[in-house]
Amino acid sequence: MTADQSDALLFISGAGLPPWIWDDVVAELPLGTRTAVAPRPVGANRPLSAYVEHALEAAPAEQFTIVAHSLGAITGLAVADTALDRAEGLIAVAGVVPEGAGSFLSAMPRPNRWILNIAMRVGGTRPPDKAIRTSLGAGLDDTVVDRLVEEFEPDSPLLFRTAVARTDRPSRRGYVTSTNDRELPAKLQRRFHDALDPSWETTLPTGHLPMLEDPTGLAAAIRDFTAGAESGR
Repeated sequence: MTADQSDALLFISGAGLPPWIWDDVVAELPLGTRTAVAPRPVGANRPLSAYVEHALEAAPAEQFTIVAHSLGAITGLAVADTALDRAEGLIAVAGVVPEGAGSFLSAMPRPNRWILNIAMRVGGTRPPDKAIRTSLGAGLDDTVVDRLVEEFEPDSPLLFRTAVARTDRPSRRGYVTSTNDRELPAKLQRRFHDALDPSWETTLPTGHLPMLEDPTGLAAAIRDFTAGAESGR
C-alpha cells in the first residue's frame, strides 16, 4: 500500500520525550508516508513561538496532519493557528487541550495546577525519575523506561504557561484516549476531548505512551483518521 500525496504527518512529542518514541509507529504506516518529528528549540526559556517555528520548519510537506501527544497538543494547536492553510488535520494522542484561550497549567484541575506550578519554579520541568518510571512509563518494558529516564529533555516552562488561541483550528480534529493512563487519567482526557470537539475519536487500552506500548494500534488509528474513517469509538 502506498501513501497518497497528502499523507504527510508531523509528530509533536509530549513533555521531555525524545523523537525515537515514534519510530515503531512510523514503521507501521503505509509505504511512502512522509513523516517528521518536531525538534525542540535549544535554550532553557524558549517561548511557545519557538516551538511552533521549529515544528513548521520540520514539516515533511507543505500540507500535513499534526499528530500531537500530551503537552505536544499545545504546540500542535499553536502550529495550526499559525499555519491553518497548511494543517489538514490534528489528532491529539492523550493530548492536553485547554478550554478557550488557556495554557497547559490552566487546563489542569485544581490543586494539580498549583502543585505543578510550584514544582516547576523549584525544580524545573523534569519530573523525578521515579515519576517517569511509575507514571509516564507505566506499561512499558524496563529497558524502554530506562532509556526514557536517561534521555528525558526538560521543556521550557513557558511552554506550560503560555495560552493558546481557540480561534483557528483544523476542521478535521481527532482524539485518541489512553484508557489505562496514570499520567492523565481517562476522565481528565475526556475534558480535553470535549475542549477539542473532535470529529473523530477512538480509545486505546494503554498507559500514557501508546506509541511505545501499542504502536500497531496507534498507527491504525492514525491511518483511520487520515483516511477520513468514521469515529473508532
